[in-house]
Amino acid sequence: MNAELAWLLLAGIGAGLTGSVAGLASLVSYPSLLAAGLPPVVANVTNTVAMFGVTGGTIAGSRRELRGQGRRIAWLGLASFLGGAVGAALLLTTPAEAFEAIVPWLVGSGAVLLLLRDRIRGWAAARGSRQARPPIDALPPDGAGRRTLARGFGWGVIVFVLGIYGGYFGAGVGIIALAVLVLERAEALAITNAVKNVATGVANGTAAIAYVFFAPVDWPAAIALGLGAVIGGFLGPGIVRVAPERPLRWLVGLAGLGLALHLATS
Repeated sequence: MNAELAWLLLAGIGAGLTGSVAGLASLVSYPSLLAAGLPPVVANVTNTVAMFGVTGGTIAGSRRELRGQGRRIAWLGLASFLGGAVGAALLLTTPAEAFEAIVPWLVGSGAVLLLLRDRIRGWAAARGSRQARPPIDALPPDGAGRRTLARGFGWGVIVFVLGIYGGYFGAGVGIIALAVLVLERAEALAITNAVKNVATGVANGTAAIAYVFFAPVDWPAAIALGLGAVIGGFLGPGIVRVAPERPLRWLVGLAGLGLALHLATS
């Protein structure tokens, strides 16, 4: 293995860790591909293909958190799959300049939303509008069940839109998805993070399949980066499992703001 591929393997481990823990894999992987000499478009599609390794690693490392989440993941995964397909089609058929111009704003908004989660929940509770969210697969046969179904459909639409973004460009999609999903229901951050990793991974995988056939993927770079991402993605959920929730959430939010600044100035 030459020095360039060894560098990308290490970058992949770092991207897998940051992707599974904080949803910020592209902060490590995309600049690493540019530093290795890949043109921006090639780096973008190669990064998308390689980062599918994060999904494989995080699923293997998050089996405890994903237990009992089957129907929820199936619903959100379907929405993410459809969104990822649309996003990949947009990238392959339209110029990226206009969309990339709003990426820093999307990432920054997601980071702020994550940092203000407790205030948002407190405001909603004071107005009597927030209740503990029952799982999507626990639908009572009455009006409450219909409201829960509608709420689940609404979250599916949001994940569909995130899937479009993830399939099109994807930088920081994890931080945005995590910021959204922490508002869906009251649960441990490790569970929300695991569900987020699967949902965003489906969109990423859908786009990756399209890029394999229709985009200029640099395969040596993708394999080295992807292998490292599997390793880092497997180790990441263990960190989320034992880390205190509030400091971790603030760390993720501040890192998201850093990514937004990085994207705005790059």
